[in-house]
Amino acid sequence: MKVTIGQINTTNGDLKGNIAKILAGIEKARKDGSDLVVFPEVATHGYTSQDWFLDRDIIENADDALHPIIEASQGLTVIVGTIRKNDDTDGRRLFNSAAVVHDGELVGFADKSLLPEYDVFDDPRYFEPSEKRSMFEINGRKLGVVVCEDFWNDKTFWKERLYDEDPADELIKQGADVIISINASPYNKGKIKLRCDMVAHRAKAQKVPVVFVNLVGGNDGIIYDGASLIADEEGDIILQAAAFEEFVETVELDVRKPDSRGIEGDELESIRRALVLGIRDYAHKNRFRSAVLGLSGGIDSAIVAALAAEALGPENLLCVMMPSPFSSEGSITDSQKLVENLGCESRIEPISGAFDVLLSQLEFKKPEKGGENLAAENMQSRLRGLILMSISNAEGRLVLATGNKSELAVGYCTLYGDTNGGLAVIGDLLKTEVYALSRHINDAAGREIIPNDIIEKAPSAELAPNQFDQDSLPPYEVMDPVLKQYFENKLAPEAIIALGHDADLVYSLLNQVESPANEFKRRQLPPALIISKNAIGVGRRRPITHKFRRTRH
Repeated sequence: MKVTIGQINTTNGDLKGNIAKILAGIEKARKDGSDLVVFPEVATHGYTSQDWFLDRDIIENADDALHPIIEASQGLTVIVGTIRKNDDTDGRRLFNSAAVVHDGELVGFADKSLLPEYDVFDDPRYFEPSEKRSMFEINGRKLGVVVCEDFWNDKTFWKERLYDEDPADELIKQGADVIISINASPYNKGKIKLRCDMVAHRAKAQKVPVVFVNLVGGNDGIIYDGASLIADEEGDIILQAAAFEEFVETVELDVRKPDSRGIEGDELESIRRALVLGIRDYAHKNRFRSAVLGLSGGIDSAIVAALAAEALGPENLLCVMMPSPFSSEGSITDSQKLVENLGCESRIEPISGAFDVLLSQLEFKKPEKGGENLAAENMQSRLRGLILMSISNAEGRLVLATGNKSELAVGYCTLYGDTNGGLAVIGDLLKTEVYALSRHINDAAGREIIPNDIIEKAPSAELAPNQFDQDSLPPYEVMDPVLKQYFENKLAPEAIIALGHDADLVYSLLNQVESPANEFKRRQLPPALIISKNAIGVGRRRPITHKFRRTRH
């Protein structure tokens, strides 16, 4: 049996565009002589369509998307992720389904049983769980079809499981010759290899081929990497889709030829490609063709500029330098060197005049070395935000925010200042990861993209004389491992301390993370591109109003 992976990039609510991609994939499969073509989870409507799934017109017309797909299926089998109406008067109004279409007819549906509601997932809000398993016998092959989470509960692979049932295992025990799993599995660090290991393990352990098709593309802050794969009954991967791009290719299920092209060996390269895809899709799907950012001469704005230039083309990127009375000479010269390296447009818009006017009007004192004038410091950041948003309004450019996760976690940022923007590009990158990725970008290019002077300089907000980040924060190489354990591994303070971190530092940092003021700031951030588990953003939910502190037991 010839099988085609239809790894496509969908847009929420764009039924016409999504169906066009599905039809193109069907036609490619037909030209390849394929017997079966498989598309990702909710490929018709877009998996992250959120509360659109509650709209009455979406529910009532859920099946309409399938009509052109059924008509196009002559001579082959199509399995496509979609939604369908729940006709029962009880429960949620929709099922999250895989539609199975064969030779011009709708054969049936496999409805999702296990509905995730952790991290970025919220399936129970929209979908009714299915209690049955779906097997389809087509051309002498028994196809066991599951939707995403229904494949991800193998008791022989996972140490801990969220559900008692394992729908894929049940289908195999019922005699499935092939398992078809359609997915919308987001990217995070280590996920591509994890999926490969998981699929290969089940295929080998249960002696059944697995066709695992995943979504690709950015939707708001969530990035889907694709990296779909097919494993034979020995667990060998015989078709591995390229990561971070659309992929429609065909393989003979019994070919037994290993294929590992989509497995990224370098995690930093995967992160770079994820962020580039996230910028490109967020901009283009929201009808932006150009972007603007504030270029400070620091590492954060430099790496965002480099990623944006790759994603959108340097001709579509404007970097604005906005020196203040406290800006160093290097803030301009280093920025200009970066602009030359990227080949993008730049402008200089000083804020000193406006800053002096506001200082006088509000009777604020200018920040002094060793003094404390937070309002005047933040005023400079807010003036820069005003300039960037005004350029955005006038020229239709997407404003890219440049704050990193370390700063956002502890509130070392200015509300309505450097938090302004339409997309937080590195809002899920710790500062130490920003440095590592910057060096990787230069190494991969074989030349200096981000000037070494920017990489090597001590980080500073330059909002007061001789100001440096480490005047207010612990060194990033000390702070970031604590934040990583807290966010990504969800470790309690005592567990983090047991790893060798200073107790006072741990409690101090985590209380900054959990403070109402800092949660209030984070709640108003633009969407952040997600590259880790439990990232700041839609997957992490904390109240603003609370009285909670991390203390020693």
